[in-house]
Amino acid sequence: MDLKGKVAIVTGGNTGIGAGIVLELAKRGANIVIDYVVNPQATEELEKKVKALGDQVIGVDADVSKVSDWQALVDAAVKQFGHLDILVNNAGIETRTSILDTTEAQYERVLAINLKSAFFGTQIAAKQMIKQGKGGRIINITSVHEDWPMPNNIPYCLSKGGMRMLTRTSALELAKYDILVTGIGPGAVATPINRATMENATLMKELDTTIPLGRMAQPEEIARVVAFIAGEGASYMTASTVFVDGGLMHQSPGL
Repeated sequence: MDLKGKVAIVTGGNTGIGAGIVLELAKRGANIVIDYVVNPQATEELEKKVKALGDQVIGVDADVSKVSDWQALVDAAVKQFGHLDILVNNAGIETRTSILDTTEAQYERVLAINLKSAFFGTQIAAKQMIKQGKGGRIINITSVHEDWPMPNNIPYCLSKGGMRMLTRTSALELAKYDILVTGIGPGAVATPINRATMENATLMKELDTTIPLGRMAQPEEIARVVAFIAGEGASYMTASTVFVDGGLMHQSPGL
């Protein structure tokens, strides 16, 4: 277990990809801080699963679009476990709206939860890691849409494009502290954010046809890549994004 004794914060950690990441990091020996804002029951159930693996875990109700909540989240991790080694900026939402119909409120909410949270989470976690003097890992869950346009989902694409440059620029700034910053860009994943697609057989058939591997990813498939990036096998990786998309971004034009 190459993460034995490490402490990881996972934002949006009680559902979807976040929950998969929590369990995978725990399987590798990490102690976990689960950030959430809704459904405390899901957090409690996930805590039980982590404890069953022999690791320590706490859930923290923190709205990571607010800087004050971010500081409280990191403080809670350090108070409970004494240090912080890994941050996974996973929290994210989308509106499925276009440039013509996105409201100011929709725009601000998506950018606050997806991008602002990752920016200030990186800042606050990095300050803690620098204080500790032992380096660390910051992993941003972006999307194929950090590069690949998705019409009628423009606020989401903007937020993920911003995370792309947050990853690259902060990685260069933090390299001298041995803090590695890496992005992971999933394609289509079977999570609640894609429920509408998953419940529509026609849409699912169309989506599966566009993915060279012929199916959506499962959350644990993304989580295993996160665990690798968090571990010693990725000790020379920083300032880039690893896409985990079943070949979606590079599909043949005929598909």
